[in-house]
Amino acid sequence: MQTYKLNNGVEIPVIGFGTWETPNDASGAEAIKYAITQAGYTHIDTAAAYRNEESVGKAVRESGISRDKIFVTSKLWNTKRGYDNVFRAFERTMQNLQMDYLDLYLIHWPAIQSQYPDSWTQINYDTWRAMEQLYKDGKIRAIGVSNFMPHHLEPLLDKCDVVPAVNQIEVHPGYQQVEAVEFCKQKGILVEAWSPLGRGDALVNQTIMGIADRLGRTPAQVCLRWVLDKGLLPLVKSVTPTRILQNIDVFDFSLTEEDTKKIDALTDCGGMCLHPDKVTF
Repeated sequence: MQTYKLNNGVEIPVIGFGTWETPNDASGAEAIKYAITQAGYTHIDTAAAYRNEESVGKAVRESGISRDKIFVTSKLWNTKRGYDNVFRAFERTMQNLQMDYLDLYLIHWPAIQSQYPDSWTQINYDTWRAMEQLYKDGKIRAIGVSNFMPHHLEPLLDKCDVVPAVNQIEVHPGYQQVEAVEFCKQKGILVEAWSPLGRGDALVNQTIMGIADRLGRTPAQVCLRWVLDKGLLPLVKSVTPTRILQNIDVFDFSLTEEDTKKIDALTDCGGMCLHPDKVTF
């Protein structure tokens, strides 16, 4: 597995195995374990809000692969923002995972002005200060954010001691978030792309299907190669063994410049397209 180097020097595998909606039961743990042992994923992404941290921890332990060879991410949920809350939430996550440390911990969504008109920037900063403390205490190898747009990041960057290593945002064909991606690149923040297949809608797009057919690849592989070619880190999810294997098999082919331009020009390939300033949770 190839890696990117984060802004603090930590190496992160360039494809992550996402677990959103993966059940927190034996079948979920088996799917994750299969991804690790049979497909070669070494980067597993979960979150407190997914309610499956136990299955992730079980899969990592039962994989037979050394813990230091698996990169594990989890995220702080919105109801746990605030300095003191972070420490309690983190301990709960570690209990769920049954791990001694976390490779990456993210603020799942920013506090926003529509919900906290007078305090949203302070809430984000107080939350981040606690994340920084956990990082400085050696409990987390890297810290970052998720679903932060430039106007959420700017006030944080003005005051923080530790620049976020990662910003995990929705990116897929038809929803590139160019401004946010470019802002993060300028600041040395790696962008992770969640829902890189547009929740599956991109897989039936005629342009993408045509490119896949010409290359003898799946539409999913074309989407993931497109994301990787932009220097981003795709987080792809499946519980189907065949697709789990296919989705990581993207390192031995290339898109042409014309392919990339065609995909870049797409305007609607599904996905959630959630703007963080408009969510209500």
